[in-house]
Amino acid sequence: MRRMLIYAGIDEAGYGPMLGPLCVAYSVFTIPDHDPDRAGACDLWKRLKKAVCKKRADRRRRIAIDDSKKIKLPNDGNVHPLRFLERGVLGVHMAMSDCPGCDGDLLSNLKAAISSAPWYDSSTQLPVAHTLDELRIAAARLRKTMLTESITCEDLRCEAIDTQVFNQQVEAMGTKSSVNFCSVLRHIDAIWSRWPTEHPRVVVDRQGGRTHYLDDLLRAWPGTHIQILAETDTLSRYRLERDGSFITISFLVEAESAHLPVALASMIAKYVRELMMLRLNRYFQSIMPELKPTAGYTEDARRYITDIEPLISQLNIERKLLIRSC
Repeated sequence: MRRMLIYAGIDEAGYGPMLGPLCVAYSVFTIPDHDPDRAGACDLWKRLKKAVCKKRADRRRRIAIDDSKKIKLPNDGNVHPLRFLERGVLGVHMAMSDCPGCDGDLLSNLKAAISSAPWYDSSTQLPVAHTLDELRIAAARLRKTMLTESITCEDLRCEAIDTQVFNQQVEAMGTKSSVNFCSVLRHIDAIWSRWPTEHPRVVVDRQGGRTHYLDDLLRAWPGTHIQILAETDTLSRYRLERDGSFITISFLVEAESAHLPVALASMIAKYVRELMMLRLNRYFQSIMPELKPTAGYTEDARRYITDIEPLISQLNIERKLLIRSC
């Protein structure tokens, strides 16, 4: 019997800011003729080393895939801050299909819904930090390497939870960690539903300092049989079974460093958030040209909100639609 590994990773970006969306993404790879019970031994950085690496600066000009915090450049540097982040996300995307012409096309492909708030009512041509030919060369190299290794990137998705929905969900659930975790559960369910007979292995960056997830998993999938495989300081792993269908979920500390699908998910979530923040800043700067843009994180977000207070009043903007409650 032929064995195949469905290998998925989930991560988020934008958990802490006051402005902009919380983005939770996943990536899914399939590796045929691989023992699924040895998912931890499947090092995609090693398997795809002719085309990908972890370091931004690579003499062989491979695509850098790692935790987005290591890949994104500072906003005040000499190089475009999204240069390596974009190369990773669009490089993988273009290894699967054509380059999206604008951010709306990419968001549609990732199934990331765009808020109807007026500050998101614009579009950004892609790519923003490269020439199209540069990305095509990188993507072609990755496509060839994946073909040689019989590895397929099956799916890339991102959920963008903007301020209004975020605030509503925090009010209903009590904490923003619950909002984030529920999005993770939706992604897991989507993966399990797509591959019900293939026993997917899903790796998730650990949710805060938690080590126990059994009760939450039982609430998400009532009636499911769940086996605890590990609950340690660094790893919480569970095997779920319903009607003969299995999935194994691992919550791992610093999962982005150990699993390429998680690192890629981190980059997708971050890139989507950055594109949304470009729209938000463009809207307010179109009315107030001297306004300095923001990444939306707390300290600078407070400065930004103070700067646009006249616009908030002038445009009758409901603060709960723009500013997160926590």
